Amino acid sequence: MPLSRCLARRSFLAFSLACVIAPPLQAKVPSHFGVVLGNGLLCRDQTSNRYYFDYMVRWFGQPYKREGGAYWFRTPEARLWGFAVREVIVSDETFPYRFVGAVADTTPDKLAEAITQRDGLRYAKITGSATPVREASTGGRIAYAERRSKIYCAKFKPLPPALR
Repeated sequence: MPLSRCLARRSFLAFSLACVIAPPLQAKVPSHFGVVLGNGLLCRDQTSNRYYFDYMVRWFGQPYKREGGAYWFRTPEARLWGFAVREVIVSDETFPYRFVGAVADTTPDKLAEAITQRDGLRYAKITGSATPVREASTGGRIAYAERRSKIYCAKFKPLPPALR
């Protein structure tokens, strides 16, 4: 419910329930999106799927689907390295790795070039792949996703303490 409608209501209870508890229908992209998600996608931070899930829910709402071992979030108006980011994916507990990824409106070559220019991180071409794949020394990868690029960071899940 828009804040203006909430403020127009006379009942404090109606205001608190409808306006404070309910998340916005379409949140604005937070100013720290590039720092938080950008560093995660470049594998410059720990890859905690719980952290990224909570971050995405807080700023973009609940995922619109759960598929392929991941939660999928729509990210209207989000941009990373100068390119539109349509979706962010975060691994769920069923997937054998922890990962965070994003689907960008560009080719892997252009995305890798933009990251190198802005962050200094270089991507090497991986040969022998059916589709173009780029990998950074930090472990992040960029691959084709139809006509777009999928950039992601995936790490092994640690063993539970009882199995160490």
